Amino acid sequence: MPPQATRRRDKRLEVRITSEERVLFDRAVAASGTDLTDFVVANLTVAAQRVLADRTEFVLDDDSLAAWEAVNRRRARDLPGLRALMDRPSPFIDE
Repeated sequence: MPPQATRRRDKRLEVRITSEERVLFDRAVAASGTDLTDFVVANLTVAAQRVLADRTEFVLDDDSLAAWEAVNRRRARDLPGLRALMDRPSPFIDE
């Protein structure tokens, strides 16, 4: 993804924070050698991507992928309790 500086920012985001949070953020901004906007946008972007990651992509390393594939190749088991649950009418649908 191109650096944030190459795109024009034309939307404003306002948040309410405590004095203690502001001091913490200002210290982190100073330590990162950036400005508040770049710091907030970069870290909010990472946080948003992390929250959405399991909803948008499924990534495994080679060993985990092999284990996942092995599980998916196994024959399905009959689970009588689950079958009985799925055969019950939904409590959320009026009949």
